[in-house]
Amino acid sequence: MHQSSAVVAEQIVADRLSALLAGLAQSMDYPDLDWLTQEHWSWIKDLLDDLGWQAERQELPDTIDDDFLTALQVEYTRLFINAIPHVVAPPYGSVYLDSEGILYGPSAEKAKQFYRQQGFDLVGPNDIPDHLNHELRFVSLLLQDGRICEAEQFLRQCFHPWFGLFQDRVMGETKQPYYRVMVQLIKFFTKEEEEHDS
Repeated sequence: MHQSSAVVAEQIVADRLSALLAGLAQSMDYPDLDWLTQEHWSWIKDLLDDLGWQAERQELPDTIDDDFLTALQVEYTRLFINAIPHVVAPPYGSVYLDSEGILYGPSAEKAKQFYRQQGFDLVGPNDIPDHLNHELRFVSLLLQDGRICEAEQFLRQCFHPWFGLFQDRVMGETKQPYYRVMVQLIKFFTKEEEEHDS
């Protein structure tokens, strides 16, 4: 039996989106040269070119030098890890969704339960399930496996409810255009289908 051409086309789109989300999750890890290579940097710039996002592309330098890498590391720490008096934009859903605004609240448990229902689990015992990068990588894996409905359900139930609040904080507070561009890309590639069609 042959798969219908519509199913094959849908999986090709899902595979492309899976790769994009995995790359964007990587782009939001702590910046170091293990992954932030010239090749990855070219991928980001090519992606912006493909989208026609010239203004965003112009905000980023052509190459990564030591000064730029250090600036990204300082800003990553300030935005996402620690800052005085508080972390500017914690990359965890619980902070935005749960009334106490603390890590590992009910929304983290909800994400973890979704992971397990789909046969996945976190590797590290201290990993917090509703971290931005875990959620993006999870959706990427679902898409790669052809579980498109499940990916859309996870985005709708676990990711969309908090990502916009996180994005607003990053957009309003970052001193590095890189992070503003990254959250815009994540927003674009995690939009619901109705938004893509309009």
